Amino acid sequence: MQENIISTTDKFSTGNERDYSLALKIPAQIFSFVFHPLFIPVIATWYLAFIQKGYFIGISSSKKWMIIIPVAYNTIFFPALSVVLLKALKFINSIFLKTQRERIIPFVAANIFYFWLYLVFRSKPQIPTVLTAFIFGVFLSSSVGLFANSYYKISMHGLGVGALLGLLLLIIVSGSPYSIFLSAMITFLITGFVSTSRMIVSDHKPFDIYSAIVLGIICQVIAAAFIGSSN
Repeated sequence: MQENIISTTDKFSTGNERDYSLALKIPAQIFSFVFHPLFIPVIATWYLAFIQKGYFIGISSSKKWMIIIPVAYNTIFFPALSVVLLKALKFINSIFLKTQRERIIPFVAANIFYFWLYLVFRSKPQIPTVLTAFIFGVFLSSSVGLFANSYYKISMHGLGVGALLGLLLLIIVSGSPYSIFLSAMITFLITGFVSTSRMIVSDHKPFDIYSAIVLGIICQVIAAAFIGSSN
């Protein structure tokens, strides 16, 4: 009888339970936090401003930070504040958004701030087109994530690193005069580490992560094509 109960329990388990040692879980949590999807726009903006300097020619370091800071509060502070308020009002059970239902309003809130930032950047000629296109691509990724969330638990982290990969691929295709080999290798490594980390510390399935990466790349390509055609 006990064996039948155990068998029945296994039958209805999600199949996502994983048991890893702390030696794996701790680094996985660190990678998941450092490369949280909310941080990706700031990371990309900093990269374009201080590493791929050809996109910010004639702009001083102080003015570069005056571009990075608005990106930070529009893509980190306000979306994060929305999640905290939802938790305080008990619309969600966890700030980690563990269920698809809990992700709906945060996705919508993030979309609003991403689109607003895109509109602001589009109206400022001093903002490089590549950055405006990237932000628009992030908005598209978030919109696709909201739609996909209705059908499966798409990985937000996957969408984030996919956007970074898309940016690097577009820079390569555009023929940047600055060396991008090291940046590309680091980005691919980050993508691998983040993907593995989400498999370790979350209940995501491989499809949730890999499909998100591909969609993140596609959204960047679409955004670049749209911005390029509208200029």
